[in-house]
Amino acid sequence: MRCQPRYKGPVYIWSKNKQPCLLCDETADGISPVCTACETELPWLGDHCQTCALPLPAAGLTCGHCLKQPPAFEQVITPWTYSFPVDSLITRFKHNAKWPFGRLLAELLAQYLQHRFEDDLERPDLLIPVPLANRRLRQRGFNQAAMLAQWLGTSLDIPCDERLLLRTQDTDAQQALNAEARRKNLRNAFALAPGAVVKGQHLALVDDVLTTGATAQALARLLMDTGAARVDVYCLARTPKPGETP
Repeated sequence: MRCQPRYKGPVYIWSKNKQPCLLCDETADGISPVCTACETELPWLGDHCQTCALPLPAAGLTCGHCLKQPPAFEQVITPWTYSFPVDSLITRFKHNAKWPFGRLLAELLAQYLQHRFEDDLERPDLLIPVPLANRRLRQRGFNQAAMLAQWLGTSLDIPCDERLLLRTQDTDAQQALNAEARRKNLRNAFALAPGAVVKGQHLALVDDVLTTGATAQALARLLMDTGAARVDVYCLARTPKPGETP
């Protein structure tokens, strides 16, 4: 007597599973769902500002804005420019809840950060996602920065605290604002959670895209003013200056 039902179809064996690349649908040749060819063709960030990661024409430089007004954060660490296909993947993850794309980008960012840690980058004590305005959180149903931070924390074995920072004001969406308007929009928009202690800690803010750096600056200033020893920024992509192509 047979205990198992008759089945003539292919048997799924997890240990031998080969997943398709999420970008080209060819078979991925590693543990991540992206093939080597597509990963190589991603818009990797080249020469950039050593502080804010703004794309620059030569290596080892600091942009004029960071020289004139040094930000509260130490440096921005990001692997890509905000251009195709990374911009499309982030948009689909963020606005269409296509979580596999966000998970893919988080895994690749974790690999990039691990290489940097092995080179010269100091590991942070804690990952902190950029908090989302309550109105947009209700509309979207999730905070993409919090998801990225949790995935990064698991991959890199770094603790993550998504409740340490609070967004105390439902500010206007930043996308349509220029740099000065973004800074004004974020005044008094954030606070530490009651009882939160950051004194002496090396913290890393996590977000999806850095554009003008206004949000990162507001949060880093808050953290440094309340005793943090250092604040870095980890994000998926960096935009060029308005009117410039990456």
